[in-house]
Amino acid sequence: MKNVYFLSDAHLGSRAIEHSRTQERRLVNFLDSIKDKAEAIYLLGDMFDFWFEYRLVVPKGYTRFLGKLSELTDSGVEVHYFIGNHDIWCGDYLEKECGVTIHREPVTVDILGKTFFLAHGDGLGDPDKKFKFLRSLFHSRTCQFLFRMLHPRWGVDFGLSWAKHSRLKREDGKEPPYMGEDNEHLVLFAKDYLKTHPDVNYFMFGHRHIELDLILNRQTRLMILGDWIYQFSYAVFDGEHMFLEDFVEGDSQP
Repeated sequence: MKNVYFLSDAHLGSRAIEHSRTQERRLVNFLDSIKDKAEAIYLLGDMFDFWFEYRLVVPKGYTRFLGKLSELTDSGVEVHYFIGNHDIWCGDYLEKECGVTIHREPVTVDILGKTFFLAHGDGLGDPDKKFKFLRSLFHSRTCQFLFRMLHPRWGVDFGLSWAKHSRLKREDGKEPPYMGEDNEHLVLFAKDYLKTHPDVNYFMFGHRHIELDLILNRQTRLMILGDWIYQFSYAVFDGEHMFLEDFVEGDSQP
């Protein structure tokens, strides 16, 4: 039996990341290292720092990453891509050109006999009114239509600059560390969701850029997948065991 892999938050193309080309190569090397071991790969959002599709134009770059996705799907590996809050504006390019399956909402799915709740995580349990307002604007079809009127030269530049400014507002450009069960919005969301959906075995999230493996009850675990900026982390499931790992080039991977 082959494995199923989960990762998120590479933010490829970020102007706030000095080692962006090395970062992309490391991600591609990881995907190459698991291509013969993977039944499916779930990318849980924000793999790009900004992605906006015009009818005939997509952002420049990411050639190695997109090529590797295409190679994986061509060889029969399922690749699932969940949009995050930086790549909301995915159209059909990744589906048509790279063969990935796009998910625009959280999904509950059976994977190797276990029930998974999968989502990027933005907007789940977060009471921040400013973030909710911005999120509603970004998801608005009207706003997306109006943004598409901008020439890509200015539209993509604006998106990448906005994303850079957002990241640099944080200390060291990083998310806050783990704040504890009572303060982490995704943990609170999962606990509340379990009250009406007790059959979930795994909650898998990105978004927070922390590595977290938390047991919620005897049959349910919650994982936050870290990122591919500083941690290069991923989860791997073999049908019986789940591991949260960091990718070190040259090591033998599960």
